[in-house]
Amino acid sequence: MSAYVGFMMFPALMVLILLGFPIALSMILVAVGFGLMQFGDGVVYQIISKIDDVTTHSVLAAVPLFILMGSLLERSGIAERLFDAVHIWTRKLPGGLGVGAIGIGAIFAAASGVVGATETVIGLLVVPIMLKHKYDKSLISGTVCASGSLGTVIPPSITVVVLGPVANISVGSLFAGLLLPGLIMALLFALYVIGICMWNRDLAPVVADDGPPMPLWRKLQVTGVALLPPVILIFLVLGTILMGIATPTEAAACGVAGTVVMSIMYRRFNPRVVWAALKQTAAITAMILLIVLGGNMFAGVFFASGGLNGVRTLLTEFGISGWGAIAAILFVAFVAGFLLDLISVVLILIPISMPIVTGYGFDPIWFCIAFLIVLQTSYLTPPMAPSIFYLRAIAPPEIRLGHMYRGVLPFIGAQLVVLVLVMLFPEIATWLPERLSGPSW
Repeated sequence: MSAYVGFMMFPALMVLILLGFPIALSMILVAVGFGLMQFGDGVVYQIISKIDDVTTHSVLAAVPLFILMGSLLERSGIAERLFDAVHIWTRKLPGGLGVGAIGIGAIFAAASGVVGATETVIGLLVVPIMLKHKYDKSLISGTVCASGSLGTVIPPSITVVVLGPVANISVGSLFAGLLLPGLIMALLFALYVIGICMWNRDLAPVVADDGPPMPLWRKLQVTGVALLPPVILIFLVLGTILMGIATPTEAAACGVAGTVVMSIMYRRFNPRVVWAALKQTAAITAMILLIVLGGNMFAGVFFASGGLNGVRTLLTEFGISGWGAIAAILFVAFVAGFLLDLISVVLILIPISMPIVTGYGFDPIWFCIAFLIVLQTSYLTPPMAPSIFYLRAIAPPEIRLGHMYRGVLPFIGAQLVVLVLVMLFPEIATWLPERLSGPSW
């Protein structure tokens, strides 16, 4: 059959999703249906091989460990102490509470890798405090959503753990490539909050001191004590990966062990906490791995039907090549991010995109970093922004959807600035991976 028949898989998939079918089940049904139409019983062997690939992939074993680590961190008490320590230094800045929220968002993202957990923890922690000090509700909404979204572009990120094997790129190299863009983005977020609050002081009244000024030595002591646990955790996870000491799975296991020890130290480790964390881990892991399986099956049938050649033919017929092809892929990723979760977008688009990207001579690590920044932007962009749905679940009634939509727009602008910088200066994404002795996993 014509390679273009494979393109019909995409509208069929969207119809099932819009009808309310789960994403994983939709991808599996479309893959099996089109596979039977084009290959008959032969598709059974292909599907079994995809199941075997997913269940035996060593890097994907890191997924439940990262989720468990994030779930335990959510309940460990580390975030509360960390916010208090960061706010000691930011309280005198315009929008100091917002800057502190972005700071703990970056640190928490680097320690957990779970986007939803990061935003939930930050929101529950800072929204009541910012409301108490009469911060503008749009500023509160944008700050919380933006700081939570940093979990997508600051490693370790579960999305990257899934993307690496799909793109056939070292997860360690992707983590290294994300580090500078992620830190630049966090810096731009903080600079925006400071700048807008300097321009309009009513957006963020200065937090009054509750007592005498804290001596410098005391500030350093409080900060050191609060920062030590997350710094150790970041080293156990991200540091060991970047130095090539541990694979992502081994680093995630070290992170879980470190989180357990810290939870015990903070007296937050008990059977109820462990059971809740395990239930959450099992549910999220099952969902992610089923989506990974569905994505692999979908991509396998699409490729086997000659879909990749069809894509290349279409690009040629429309005169799209090089940068035009990259722009088209990133635009499709941005639109898909409105409708699908980040991992689903990765599993649908990356297998199709990577041969095109490498065929035109672009650096695959650079492209994946740009792709992830685009996904993070769609994660924050109304009206279907997942970050807004997370915030709605925990925000008090006085913070309304209109506040959230207005609040995220400036931070989307900051994300686009980072994307433009990465596109114009690829070294931002490739310099660190080239300097580190890249591990093979």
